[in-house]
Amino acid sequence: MKIALIGYGKMGKAIEDIAVSRGHEICARLTSSSSLDEIPADTDVAIEFTRPEAAKGNIEYCLNHNISIVVGTTGWYDVFDEICAKVKSSNKALLHATNFSVGVNIFFKMNQKLAEIMDLQKEYELGITEIHHMQKLDAPSGTAITTAEGIIDHSKRFDAWNLSESKALSEKGSIPILAERKPDVPGTHIVEYTSEIDSIELKHTAHSRKGFALGSVLAAEYIKDQQGVFTMDDVLNL
Repeated sequence: MKIALIGYGKMGKAIEDIAVSRGHEICARLTSSSSLDEIPADTDVAIEFTRPEAAKGNIEYCLNHNISIVVGTTGWYDVFDEICAKVKSSNKALLHATNFSVGVNIFFKMNQKLAEIMDLQKEYELGITEIHHMQKLDAPSGTAITTAEGIIDHSKRFDAWNLSESKALSEKGSIPILAERKPDVPGTHIVEYTSEIDSIELKHTAHSRKGFALGSVLAAEYIKDQQGVFTMDDVLNL
């Protein structure tokens, strides 16, 4: 399979290593100074990890040029419905995820189940903490937002989330998310239920970018011959 990498920083290079090891060809490596026209016409799938303000244009370019795309950039979901309509009219595929790690997607499912269990335990309040490297631009992370939304969808106690400047516990139906930025942290997400008696913690810690890279390549393999909009739930049969 011919894969174009839109975004060739640390993540793009990690994706390249995984893709090549699985027998794929990297046919384009685009940086911020590259042109999208450098993507060959016979590209099977593009994998996009760039910046929120660039994602929409990158997605539209690929769809307009008959190329399916895996999108790892977060922070562009205000145009999600518009993009989905373009995917439908293009007869190509888009796979989007706030996190491509297999472990994180298992974490998402465990988080949903825990939310159902804890919904009746009124004595427990809730807080989410996410920790990432200093170069991460959006806060909270897309993964933290997906985690909060998973709780909201599986609980009657919460209907919103809010970005908190310090570690806090839920009140008035809103889940506080603390976003911390530290050197060389690939990504850590913690869901903590706390009462006067004890605490229950669900935590995922990424040790490197390899998990994200592998998941994005698995996603590219999945959508090569597909049409429509997909997520990692489809790839992992969750």
